[in-house]
Amino acid sequence: MSRRGLLALCLLLSACKRNAPAPAVPDAGAPALSAVGASAAPGPGAQGSPGSGDAPVMTPGDATHRVQPLAVCRAEGTAPLDAARRYFDDGRFEEALSCAAQAAALEPDLAAAHAERGVALAALGRESEAQLAYARALAIDPGDADALLGSAHLYAVQLPSTRERDELGALYAERGLSQPGTPPELVPHLALVAAMAFNDLGQSEEALARAAIVLAREPGSKEALYERALALFELCRFAEARTAFSTLVDDEERAAHAYQHLGLLMEREGKWKLAQTHFEKARQLAPEDFPAPPLPSEADFRAEVIRAVAALPADMRGDLEGVPVTAEELPADGDLLANQPPLSPTILGLFRGPPLGEPCDGTETPCRSVVLYRRNLARAVRTSEELREQIRVTLLHEIGHLRGEDDEELAARGLE
Repeated sequence: MSRRGLLALCLLLSACKRNAPAPAVPDAGAPALSAVGASAAPGPGAQGSPGSGDAPVMTPGDATHRVQPLAVCRAEGTAPLDAARRYFDDGRFEEALSCAAQAAALEPDLAAAHAERGVALAALGRESEAQLAYARALAIDPGDADALLGSAHLYAVQLPSTRERDELGALYAERGLSQPGTPPELVPHLALVAAMAFNDLGQSEEALARAAIVLAREPGSKEALYERALALFELCRFAEARTAFSTLVDDEERAAHAYQHLGLLMEREGKWKLAQTHFEKARQLAPEDFPAPPLPSEADFRAEVIRAVAALPADMRGDLEGVPVTAEELPADGDLLANQPPLSPTILGLFRGPPLGEPCDGTETPCRSVVLYRRNLARAVRTSEELREQIRVTLLHEIGHLRGEDDEELAARGLE
């Protein structure tokens, strides 16, 4: 589950007191087999001249569009780049952008100036322009730590989640961590962004390792503690995850997500009433993030699965000949731990057995089967109509595995 609207980062991008707010983004939900999310809408400044750092300019055929130039940089006796950083630290992002733009104009080949423009543009919600500013900084100096951290934060935290953005965020953060010249004070921030990106990508072992880097330097970091708890849960280290989430229920920003995961853990233990209590607490604290799931009865869910199978194209129904498609409440520990690293406890479905064309080894009875998980599927959507669609998408995903496709191939076809 995405935390982008929850975990506001305090990023040190050129000075030690950065407090750029990460705009709240609707919770995208990231179960292992959920459909790919929609692309982000352009930021408020997206219609302007790309990468210029200026306000929108007149476009052809639009005689009524007014030019809104940036104010003159008031550097007050300092270099424009230093003034930009000072204004940013004071939360005066428009002034910071003016001075960063002047610094870039005076020294077009100075990566730090373009990175500073990116920082200010991102803080102003002008993400499209920030992307170009960071790209220019990294074209000039691929190892610029500020540009790498800013790009990583933009893609992995600020913009709505997609696999490609999370991958880009992780790549930029990892590059920053690997650069020998990266300032030590930026390391925990790069590691935290990497942990978030890896968790959203389902690479929980990597996320756990990056969270450990942060906690070794900042033991009280609530953001890193949350990323660690989430990675433990995804790695099926349930006892450790329960302890980790229990320490976060008193944290105002993370309490709802902590209660939700504690509910998931109690549910796996068969403690249904206690699980429901935790789910209700999460819903009270964050009703938009955790609405009541459209949970059908077991019989109705099985009927929906049967209808989804009947609606498949003829070739897919043919592939399912002799392959039972069943419904279960939650993934069993044995199924999750049969893989290394383990499968996520929030998977929506599972294909068991070898792909078509490969022989069975006798360990599975039947040789091949598909299962869909009622509770996980209901939590991945908001309405009954969305549930029916997610059942269809999950079924297509598992048929892809039956045919021999791996998760990367399925993600490329929009069946993540």
